[in-house]
Amino acid sequence: MGKSGSKLTAGEMKELQECTYFDKKELQQWHRDFMKDCPSGALRKEEFTTIYKQFFPHGDPTKFADFVFNVFDTNKDGYITFKEFICALSITSRGTLDEKLDWAFNLYDLDNDGYITKSEMLNIVEAIYAMVGTMLELPPDEDTPEKRVNKIFAQMDKNKDGLISKQEFRDGAKKDKWICSGLSLDL
Repeated sequence: MGKSGSKLTAGEMKELQECTYFDKKELQQWHRDFMKDCPSGALRKEEFTTIYKQFFPHGDPTKFADFVFNVFDTNKDGYITFKEFICALSITSRGTLDEKLDWAFNLYDLDNDGYITKSEMLNIVEAIYAMVGTMLELPPDEDTPEKRVNKIFAQMDKNKDGLISKQEFRDGAKKDKWICSGLSLDL
């Protein structure tokens, strides 16, 4: 995506317009802001975590930021390019409900095998609880990550195989606003 500080080429702009829900003007503005914050043209995990720390000063978002970073970093090279950033932002801010849920599923499916295990979900839920700190008043049946995960599995794992498939996740998340709000999907 262009050299440091440079504008997007016509080819890059066309490609981004095809793979996002942003128009040309929005893409140019996002690119300017991204290049201002990341003059190298790529966002490192440490920089990404710093951004999360600004939004969650009362908790520790480090672990959660790592998980989100890994979903943004689609080619797994340890950096988020502008294209990776804007494609993820497009889905999480303007995507369809199913696109947002698929993105969230990828966040939970840590080993990318197409299923969410209890331990994978526990990893994410623990990270969310650590991130929000004491800001959230939780009901007694959700006041620990383990209780929350057990509740989610009871609701979502319809065939009781100990795994949540993408379809089970989609169906269950549509009935459970906590998952959506916990991922800032604003559904």
